[in-house]
Amino acid sequence: MSKEQHQTIDTVNETGQLNKLGFWVFLTAEVALFGTLFATFLVLQKSGSFGGFETPELFELPLVMIMTFLLLVSSYTCGIGVHYMRKENVKMMMVWMFITLLLGAGFVGFEIYEFAHYVQEGVTPQLASFWSGFFILLGTHGLHVTVGIFWITGVLIQIARRGLNEHNAPKVFIGSLYWHFLDVVWIFIFTLVYLVGMVSGS
Repeated sequence: MSKEQHQTIDTVNETGQLNKLGFWVFLTAEVALFGTLFATFLVLQKSGSFGGFETPELFELPLVMIMTFLLLVSSYTCGIGVHYMRKENVKMMMVWMFITLLLGAGFVGFEIYEFAHYVQEGVTPQLASFWSGFFILLGTHGLHVTVGIFWITGVLIQIARRGLNEHNAPKVFIGSLYWHFLDVVWIFIFTLVYLVGMVSGS
């Protein structure tokens, strides 16, 4: 396959380029979705209705730091995977993307544990307006991470069966963009929900 020097395997296919454009449109809708959820959460946080549970009493910062570490590192390993994809090194791409999936699964596992801990303490979405916003925002993000895991897994299975080509390589890149987006959303969650919540509730 002849390619111009500046092109990589994920940029030589016109359909792949259109798919990337379509993904950016989709990502705009995702930004609007999370923007609405953040705005709703901040309004509910200002209401001061915590149902008798102040946030510093329940938030476990070490656990949240572990979750943040897992997701930040997974974004880095995902980037390495894309680098090897563009080098057309399928084996190394698979290794790094698999590490990304493991880190993502670890993040989801810790988030489920966190939610279970809150429920065990008597904190549910029905308890108060703040906790409704909290569970909806974090639950939506966790659901997106889960979708991302299945999405990237499906692409890797396709590559394992058919090999890396100009048709499925753009899917790897699009999956990585989605993953990085979720990483950015989590940084906002970590800052606005946990750090600001602990400061304002202390």
